[in-house]
Amino acid sequence: MTGTDSRPPTLEQVANYAGVSRATVSRVINGVQTVDPELRRTVERAIAATGYVPNLAARSLVTRRTDSIALVVSEPENRGYSTPFLTRMFTDPFLGRVTAGAQEVLRPLGIHLVIFLADPPARPHLLRYLRQGHVDGALLISSHVDDPLPAQLVELGIPVVLSCRPGHPVTISFVDVDQRAGVQLAVDRLVALGRRCLATVTGPLDMPAAQDRLAAFEEAVKAHGLTPRHIEGDFTRSGGERAAARLLAEHPSVDGVFVANDLMADGALRVLQESGRRVPEDIAVIGFDDSTAALECHPPLTTVRQPVEEMAGEMAQLLMTRIREPQRSPRSVIFNPELILRASA
Repeated sequence: MTGTDSRPPTLEQVANYAGVSRATVSRVINGVQTVDPELRRTVERAIAATGYVPNLAARSLVTRRTDSIALVVSEPENRGYSTPFLTRMFTDPFLGRVTAGAQEVLRPLGIHLVIFLADPPARPHLLRYLRQGHVDGALLISSHVDDPLPAQLVELGIPVVLSCRPGHPVTISFVDVDQRAGVQLAVDRLVALGRRCLATVTGPLDMPAAQDRLAAFEEAVKAHGLTPRHIEGDFTRSGGERAAARLLAEHPSVDGVFVANDLMADGALRVLQESGRRVPEDIAVIGFDDSTAALECHPPLTTVRQPVEEMAGEMAQLLMTRIREPQRSPRSVIFNPELILRASA
């Protein structure tokens, strides 16, 4: 379009440029699949030539879609962390990896990701926000057994995919890693290194992942004819430090430790080394996640890799399918872990 008119091009002008009806342009913009492919290309060329930008508010009235997805990070009540929720969320590499993985799928589709940190005081606002249709669905990072959000979102009819197996039975799609297989890899590695006094630093035991990893650890250690020991942690670096101090006080002969995430392992390594224990000569340490924290450890951390970016991408794919085809039954997808060998074990 040329001339001195500074007003944005209209739908009618795009239709005139393409030589089609206004209704045809509207169907192309709104993604109607029955439009003839050649006609669609003609309209798309006209849109590019005219510089037309669709009115998203008007489009959403037609499609009933906002082209936005909420990434909800849920916080349990009364967990008693020493650091604020926001601080923990933005210093934990897990959230960044989930965001990156989801964006890989959503960005090419023109879908915006809105991050919502849902500690208990924010939940009423979150539910109101979702119920009012500001987003098309939610990716829910919820990891504690008694979180009411999974069931609440399902009851509201909001398309949702959960980041791990639900703590209680609920009809919801979820993506997880094979926790037991990952822990088995870690225990087998410690035993292969000749370690016989094995312990684990768990995550908070009101979380399904922490429960699964502890149960798998105890089962795997007993299968090797050894006695399992555990100290409960909280999935934070400072929690790993406290747990390691307790571990040394209560089980001073420990020579192999599986730590249930990399952040805690980083904290545990510092305490073990400050106590005079050499890693891995005196005590071998294996983490879980294969996050950036594993590479920042000294020595670099042997760890069980869960493919967080790929898992988040699968969550996004499942959610988009659920949005497009709401009659689809919920699905679960389980990823395989991998042991990444470095210097700590």
